[in-house]
Amino acid sequence: MSLAELTIWIKELFVAGGMVMTPLMICTLLLWYGVGYRFWIMKEPKLMGVRDMLKFYQQHGDKPAQHIVAQAIKKGLALKQKRVSNLRRHLDEAFYGYEREIVKFASLIRVIVLIAPLLGLLGTVSGMIETFQSLSTMTLHSQTGGVAGGIAEALFTTQMGLTVAVPGLLANSLLNRKQHQIEKDLTQVKDLLCHKTELIKQEK
Repeated sequence: MSLAELTIWIKELFVAGGMVMTPLMICTLLLWYGVGYRFWIMKEPKLMGVRDMLKFYQQHGDKPAQHIVAQAIKKGLALKQKRVSNLRRHLDEAFYGYEREIVKFASLIRVIVLIAPLLGLLGTVSGMIETFQSLSTMTLHSQTGGVAGGIAEALFTTQMGLTVAVPGLLANSLLNRKQHQIEKDLTQVKDLLCHKTELIKQEK
């Protein structure tokens, strides 16, 4: 598809969808930017359990860490080696950046998933108003398409709203599951590091 054909197609979409197409397109761009960002942040697979990763980086501290939990473990081990007082507080501060990063744009995605069907419904109402206006004035071939144009707009905007919301809902659900798992792993890292520190203090 050439650039000219793509431009014509986009214009036809906006004409077919009426006034709600602009906010729907903006919502689509924002939605997939947020989904893409979250996917990129959490894309690295976790190859080992938390305990195994902790043992691995205790023995191989020079190995690079790609996964968020692995990065957190390396940072936590560095803090532990410094023998800082109140390790748990320092771990909370050190891991805050990771915890904030994995929830970034989650609220935006959730809001867009809720708004998109409502925008589609608004377009449906607008299209039905056009339809009834055409019927009441008997202008079956008005500038905006009359009855056929009004019904087409009503159906098209509903379809667009669902097309934006449903994939966004599924993608966000998968990303939220990954987010919750990472949050659990980070909490487990804190517990393991602090527990080992407490055992060392008791032995002394």
